[in-house]
Amino acid sequence: MRYMGLDLGSKTLGIAISDTTKTIANVLTTLRFKNEDYKSLLGPLSDIIKENSISKIILGYPKNMDNSIGERAKITLEFKKILESKFKIEVIMEDERLTSVISNNILLEADLSRKKRKQKVDGLAAEIILQSYLDRKGEDCGRKN
Repeated sequence: MRYMGLDLGSKTLGIAISDTTKTIANVLTTLRFKNEDYKSLLGPLSDIIKENSISKIILGYPKNMDNSIGERAKITLEFKKILESKFKIEVIMEDERLTSVISNNILLEADLSRKKRKQKVDGLAAEIILQSYLDRKGEDCGRKN
């Protein structure tokens, strides 16, 4: 069993999965879709969930910097409901503030072109979201990181 991390945008969905020990997150892919056509993601997500024995989904929660809930966060909460209804898997909301900034900075340090950064930023953001959750859960269980 593995966990899956998701970074939902208006046209992309970054996806990361954990290793079987639920210790390390890795980028899997980025799905592209028509603007806000979130239901089109259900088929590909179903395949990923089955192929990787996903037992929990960690969904990035894009709260505003002042901790308020904006339009993107409301859309993400609706997507959470869709996922739970379709897959009957627990979906955990993970604060994702600054993950895209962190992702871009990592990719800049790797000296990737603007085009390559754009292709990789969502997957890396999903990895950061999932790794943050795994690290916190490991600490809660007494595991040293």
